[in-house]
Amino acid sequence: MPQGARRTVGQVGFVVVLAVAVAWFLSVAAERHGFFDLEVYHGALSYWVHDGGEVYDYLKPRSKYGFTYPPFAALVMLPMAYLTWNAAILVSVALSVLASTVVIWWLLDPVAVRAGWTRWFTLAVALCLAAAYEPMRETVNFGQVNMLLLFLVAVDLLWLAPRGSRWLGVGIGLATAIKLTPGIYLVYLLVTGRWRAAATATAVAGGATLLAAALFPDASREYWTQALWNTDRVGELAFISNQSLQGVVARLDPGHPSTPLWLLLVVVTVLVWARRCRAAVSVGDEATGFALTGVVMCLVSPVTWVHHLVWLIPALILLVDNAMAAPAGGRRRRGLLAFAAVAYLVLISRLVWHWERGFGGVDGFVFSNFYVWISLALLVALPIRRSAPGPAAGPPAGSVAVDTAGVPQLREGERGASTGQRYRIGRLLAVR
Repeated sequence: MPQGARRTVGQVGFVVVLAVAVAWFLSVAAERHGFFDLEVYHGALSYWVHDGGEVYDYLKPRSKYGFTYPPFAALVMLPMAYLTWNAAILVSVALSVLASTVVIWWLLDPVAVRAGWTRWFTLAVALCLAAAYEPMRETVNFGQVNMLLLFLVAVDLLWLAPRGSRWLGVGIGLATAIKLTPGIYLVYLLVTGRWRAAATATAVAGGATLLAAALFPDASREYWTQALWNTDRVGELAFISNQSLQGVVARLDPGHPSTPLWLLLVVVTVLVWARRCRAAVSVGDEATGFALTGVVMCLVSPVTWVHHLVWLIPALILLVDNAMAAPAGGRRRRGLLAFAAVAYLVLISRLVWHWERGFGGVDGFVFSNFYVWISLALLVALPIRRSAPGPAAGPPAGSVAVDTAGVPQLREGERGASTGQRYRIGRLLAVR
């Protein structure tokens, strides 16, 4: 058998074994949520369309949970009201898998090309690992929309931004109109000086919101005046699944969480994020700016359930990207790979849930918030390096890396390419 064929057979065998191992892991370790959130969406939309009720008045039977997204999200999800329950599950899972595949491929393909890995094999291994990732499996099993929103933002920042598209901001605007938290990416555009893109995102989000208000005035009025401010529909801030800075503060004193302490932590975190994002975009590293913003969104949002941590996936992939770009056998490569491995293993382990019923004491403080510590570590330690010197970054000089403090370091680069070509070249070049 030719060497290439033997390699392919070996890779197929490895993927099959890995898929079986992941399936076994999920069978014994994954929680079963029965598409709880999807049942809320499906029930609320059916109640709205078929029973003549208001979408925000619906509560899932024997629970306090109802539809919590803006009216434009209800408009987008409206076809769900005409699907059977099993069809709604099928569509939800299929869309999440498709969106996840595209986003992971966009981030991972440069690593595969540069490292000489077989591209289909790299993607297959990554998807198996993603299936075991707790936030991903929670997103799918709850029937959540996280990966679809991540895809919309990725279209803007991984596809349109490197090409200098005038449509930059449309994906962020749509994501923000569907769920408010991706609006942090609109702030990201402002922080990094993309005024036109920020205006586009604002116009799209505003236009979508006004469209929903024109079509569904009663639902819009109820959402913006009542449902949005009803925190009882969301859940307890101190609940162990809330892996945000607000969750950390709430678990210190569940009865009286300190708002000033939380705001102080948010301000410091946002300042660090803004500085690092400006450093990334100034050297053309849009992917890292995209990843850092997903991390900070999880940290500063008042409620970040574990399934929301799919927004950490870009940062974890970029850790591997930077590791494989570093010299083989060097301390930098070993350190970044170790960081990525530890973060991934913790985030598939359900570690924090061991402190679900009691998070007092030093061990409770450390381990009940461990996913937050990983987010903070990614925020300050995810490397920045030159991808492409866009128009704002000056002339196309040698490739530059920026360390975690934002200090530039010269590295080998390419001259004379177009902006789009330089972006691809920069992501494919090994860091010397």
